[in-house]
Amino acid sequence: MTDLFSKFDPLIEQRRALLAGGVEDPFNLVMERVISPTVAVCNGRETILLGTYNYMGMTFDPDVIAAGKEALDDYGSGTTGSRVLNGTYAGHKACEQALKDFYGMDHAMVFSTGYQANLGIISTMAGKGDYIVLDIDSHASIWDGCKLGDAEVVPFKHNDIVAMEKRLKRIPEGAGKLVILEGVYSMLGDIAPLKEMIRIAKENGAMVLVDEAHSMGFIGPNGRGVAEDQGCLDDVDFVIGTFSKSVGTVGGFCVSNHPKFEILRLVCRPYVFTASLPPSVMHTATTSIRKLMHGANKRAHLWENSKTLHQGLRDKGFTLGTPEAQSAIIAVIMPDLERGAAMWEALLHEGLYVNLARPPATPAGMTLLRCSLCAEHSAEQVQTIIGMFERAGKAVGII
Repeated sequence: MTDLFSKFDPLIEQRRALLAGGVEDPFNLVMERVISPTVAVCNGRETILLGTYNYMGMTFDPDVIAAGKEALDDYGSGTTGSRVLNGTYAGHKACEQALKDFYGMDHAMVFSTGYQANLGIISTMAGKGDYIVLDIDSHASIWDGCKLGDAEVVPFKHNDIVAMEKRLKRIPEGAGKLVILEGVYSMLGDIAPLKEMIRIAKENGAMVLVDEAHSMGFIGPNGRGVAEDQGCLDDVDFVIGTFSKSVGTVGGFCVSNHPKFEILRLVCRPYVFTASLPPSVMHTATTSIRKLMHGANKRAHLWENSKTLHQGLRDKGFTLGTPEAQSAIIAVIMPDLERGAAMWEALLHEGLYVNLARPPATPAGMTLLRCSLCAEHSAEQVQTIIGMFERAGKAVGII
């Protein structure tokens, strides 16, 4: 009998060799106790959190927590049904209204995860005979949505405007076209030149979907993302986002101004055939979204944190994924997986948690230590983090 696990043997061996050197497993960290958005007890040590995507620090907001507790008492622990059956409660509609108000758009759909939002919208909108033009560094959920929908997929080099235009012009006349972009790319933390890309997409008759998962709540005058910041949000057909980052809970969504959008509730399989989110999640998300509408001070502080950390790490001699701070993600490039894991462990012993990211999730085969800043990190914590990186980097021989 063929062992279906045999395809994973190279990865199993890579992991075995890595752990055989005595390194703690960087992909099996346990948080025994979470103290705040920026501090937790990990493997028995009090640790600064710098890898949680909790950009706006909403996970411990007292109003958010109170809303969730009240919903548990009033509505119970779950819906036990799909949105098109018994799974739509008042909280789901209130959350969708909050999203419409936040983005200033006509329509909003909430999904059970951000992954499902991409999976559902992309696979439903672009099917057999249609074409999807997308950035080669797109998130796994985007690629999976393309595969599920069976559209013809045409990738282009990361953030390459010329390459994107060439591929659009090669698509047969009259074919359905969807261009998929991300505001912030999660591995390096770099932003897309959305304004120019969207202009070209529209000139070539394509609809546009922008995933703003890593910019919603933080980037733009109102926290609506990179498209808002670059002045092209009105030209986007679909904005995809998640609740598991700046909103501080779990879930996903799509907002749109398209007049036919509501039909997706009947034809989008990952929406129709999935149980809806629990009322407690909906109430926490709604409360968080409405508070983010007034989060200008938090956004300004997060920008300061990002710029300070980026400059501080560059000054210490680290190689970073972007020439300047472009988002709340600061990617520190490692020479290889082995030294990246050693650096990750050295930082953990210092009392700092970051993400160790490796191929195939990373672009160009890079190993990264990915730092995700939070609006709740104090200026003092950021300086402490820079010192931790310097000591760990010298101990491991990275700097």
